[in-house]
Amino acid sequence: MRERQNTLYVGSLAKGLRLLHAFDAQHIEMSLGELAERTGLDKSATQRLANTLYVEGMLDKDPVTRRFRPSRAWLKLAYAYYWSDPLVALAMPKMIELSRKFDLTIALAEMMGDHIIYVSRFPSRSSPFSSTLPGRHLPALSCSAGRAMLSTWPADQREDAIRTWTVGAFTPETVQDRDQIRAEIEGAAKLGYATTQDQMILNRSGIAAAIKGQDGVAYSSIQCSVSSHHWSWDRIHAEILPHLLEVAASIEPRSRGN
Repeated sequence: MRERQNTLYVGSLAKGLRLLHAFDAQHIEMSLGELAERTGLDKSATQRLANTLYVEGMLDKDPVTRRFRPSRAWLKLAYAYYWSDPLVALAMPKMIELSRKFDLTIALAEMMGDHIIYVSRFPSRSSPFSSTLPGRHLPALSCSAGRAMLSTWPADQREDAIRTWTVGAFTPETVQDRDQIRAEIEGAAKLGYATTQDQMILNRSGIAAAIKGQDGVAYSSIQCSVSSHHWSWDRIHAEILPHLLEVAASIEPRSRGN
């Protein structure tokens, strides 16, 4: 539909990008057959596209197994993105300070479709390797960062998201009921921040504050994740929340990437 409606749309380029999008944390290296299955492209097209991307330096290919994987060129693109997003440069020193002050895992999240994506992440000393990496994306309805942003949206847009967006299932406690999700987002709209418990990882508490634009709508947020074994909600509200809200509010509207 998009291709028919937009005369500037280049279908062959879109297929190549579909190949790149096939790679993620669970699919870091794939054969031509696996790429074809993941993308829905026929094997002939997959072979031509994959080898073109290899020649152009966007994919690496194992000389023995002939399997493809992302190349270091992706890091160059990520580097360019960080320079292009003024929000990152503005938020980063504040996130570093907050992370060091309490030894916390702090993240800057931005909305990407019906998911959030972690643009920057600063781990605590006890954080696993996965918590240090930007780029992870999660269903916005299932995490505090996404709910904090959605709580600032106009009521009709918020309701449409709650009714239609993806709901994750990461732990036995991940909320699947959309009425409950709605209630929690409405609560976040009143409080000015969002919280979650055991949604992504068991025994982890999440709290996030939206970074609002001049119109009061947010497409980014500052999020903190802590162990519920060491941080009670009373302590989170007393020690972390004021600083989290201060960081979110300190980012000037003209600098926000909304």
